[in-house]
Amino acid sequence: MKFKTFANAIALFIGLGLAAYSQLDKNSQQSVRSVEPTAVEDGQKFEEWQLKPGSIYDGDTLRVIRGQEELKIRFCGIDAPEKKQPLGIESRDYLRSLVEQANGKLLLVPIEKDRYDRTVAEVYAHDRRSSAINLNLQMVRDGYAWHYEKYSGNCPTGNDYAIAERLAKEEKLGVWNGSHQAPWDYRKANK
Repeated sequence: MKFKTFANAIALFIGLGLAAYSQLDKNSQQSVRSVEPTAVEDGQKFEEWQLKPGSIYDGDTLRVIRGQEELKIRFCGIDAPEKKQPLGIESRDYLRSLVEQANGKLLLVPIEKDRYDRTVAEVYAHDRRSSAINLNLQMVRDGYAWHYEKYSGNCPTGNDYAIAERLAKEEKLGVWNGSHQAPWDYRKANK
C-alpha cells in the first residue's frame, strides 16, 4: 500500500473515529483508536521491536530491543511534559499503560536520527487483537502530550496530531485542563 493511501486511510479513521471517541466506554475506545499494521511508503514495513524493560522515562521517549540491537526512540511530532513538570509523571505512566496493554510489543516506523542520535519514529503498540495503536497520536489525543508542530512535518500521520490536539483541548484533557507550560518553553526557561 502506498504511503499516501495509508495516510489518507489514517486521516479518514481519525476524522470519523475521534469525534465519537469521548462518548465510548474504555473497551470501545480501544477499537476506535486501532489500525491494522500495514506497509508504508516504498514497501517499507513496520519494524517489530520489544520494549526494553524499565525504559519508559517520560511520555515521548523509550528504548527498544531486538536480539542484540537496542535503540533509543524519540516519538515523532509530539512533546510530552518533562518529568519535573506538572503531569510529567502522569504522562510517563500513561504511556507505560498503553505499552503494557501490548505486553511491550512495539511496531516502529523510523523517520530519522535526531541530534542526540535517537531514532525519531512513529510508534505503535500491538494490542491483544493484533491491531496497533498509534502511541504518538494517542498521547496527544488523551492530553498527555502536545503536538510538536515544528517537528511533525516528516511524521507519516503528523497532520492528524493537530486534529487530536484540538479535540483534547475542547475536552480539557490532561495538559489542556488548566494552565500548563509547553515542554519546549519549560526546557528553555530551565537551561
